[in-house]
Amino acid sequence: MCETIERRPASLVVARVVRPKFVLKNRARNGETEVFIGETPELPIPRGLAGPGMLADTIVKRWQDHMPLNRLEDVYARDGLELARSTMCGWHSALAEVVQPLVAAMRVDAFKQPYLCVDATGVLVQQKERCRTGHFWVLVAPGRHVLFEFTRDHSSDAVDDVLAGYQGFLVADAHVVYDHLYTNGDVVEVNCWAHTRRYFFKALDSDPDRAKVALGFIGALFRIERTLADSPRKKKEKIREKRSRPIVDAFFSWCDAEAATVLDDTPISDGIRYARNQRVGLSQFLEDGRLPIHNNLSELALRREAVGRKNWLFVGSDDAGAVNALFTSLLASCRLCDVEPWSYLRDIFCLLPRWHEHRLLELAPVAWNKTRQRDDVHKLLDQNPFRKLTLDLRG
Repeated sequence: MCETIERRPASLVVARVVRPKFVLKNRARNGETEVFIGETPELPIPRGLAGPGMLADTIVKRWQDHMPLNRLEDVYARDGLELARSTMCGWHSALAEVVQPLVAAMRVDAFKQPYLCVDATGVLVQQKERCRTGHFWVLVAPGRHVLFEFTRDHSSDAVDDVLAGYQGFLVADAHVVYDHLYTNGDVVEVNCWAHTRRYFFKALDSDPDRAKVALGFIGALFRIERTLADSPRKKKEKIREKRSRPIVDAFFSWCDAEAATVLDDTPISDGIRYARNQRVGLSQFLEDGRLPIHNNLSELALRREAVGRKNWLFVGSDDAGAVNALFTSLLASCRLCDVEPWSYLRDIFCLLPRWHEHRLLELAPVAWNKTRQRDDVHKLLDQNPFRKLTLDLRG
């Protein structure tokens, strides 16, 4: 006996819904015969062409697999379906209105968490003659949500839009666009030791002796954090106070001593100046065991847009950027919470049209593995005839 892995081509199916008509014999009202017609099955896009599984497939391919629309046209053409990119854009714009309340509920829940990790990256936006630059922002509530936002620019006003109403710890780089948030104390700045470390890596070629000393201090902090990855808050605070605080104090004492001896405008002086300027924010993790030592969570999440940007090159408009951010939020949150994205999107497209607005968070990826086990959810999903067509294939 032997086993060989083989692959069957994916298939598209046409679901033909027959709606029978019935007339009661010998019964009429006001001289008119009553006709009864079977109900039309509910679709994510009313009177639309595509079912929930097909819509989920286009979204996963576009923003999880980073396939631009022209490649998607070719993929579906090979399966025998001539599907225009304009049609897919129309589908995704209509579906954005369906999922927007869900993502908004995820945002409200994220803002209740003790801290957020934030970062941003640029993206080209198509316009006549020459593309302009827009920006994607990512907000990570560790263990719960990954949320993306699109803005026209990278400014303090954009930060106000992205973080409107937030109060708590903000793990971010030291960019000036965040500075106004920290003035009244509602938002507390937490800086990233990984950002600090990069300055000293850049100084290895020009001033290796000093750079290695700084990297030694920072490396020691990261080694301690690796041992505390799964530790409770109180234990982290105790160990950080005992082992990390002396290293932090020694590092800044070294920076203060070396600041007067290094040449201006050199990589090592840039690193020392950055560290000294961000001393308070870099030391914040010592005060609260919930806080991370770095902002790598948001940087890793933001790579999703960076990889996509290399494939689809630009977004077609500001509205297209907003649609991108909505679905990328759901897909990235699925990755964070270990939820399979295609079946998740298919099922929430079946549920959202009739789901209560005050219980939307139950459909977020963070709660989905629990929600999908409920009997009432099984009943709602089983009522959708289009979903049944895909159960044998993916479950």
